Amino acid sequence: NNRSLNSSHNKSEGVFRLKTIGFAVCGSFCTFKAVFEEIEKLRKHDYNIIPIMSENAYNLDTRFGDAAYWRGQLTEITDNRIIHTIPGAEPIGPKKLLDAL
Repeated sequence: NNRSLNSSHNKSEGVFRLKTIGFAVCGSFCTFKAVFEEIEKLRKHDYNIIPIMSENAYNLDTRFGDAAYWRGQLTEITDNRIIHTIPGAEPIGPKKLLDAL
């Protein structure tokens, strides 16, 4: 059940509210557990998190865990597909898919 990547802004009492955040994960594998905990916190505040992984983060098995495990965790936490290729990431800017990265 993947939410759309459409970005939206809400104004409440003049305060700008971010709705869609791109969260990029690269090859600092030892930090994945702590980083994913932070993503969970953002989700609890109703942010739509779009996961982005580098090629290595997406594909490499390390002593900190198998790539498939981390991909599964990230997909489960965010409820969105992972962007993991350059062609997959290219539309982010021109289509203004994110409020923040």
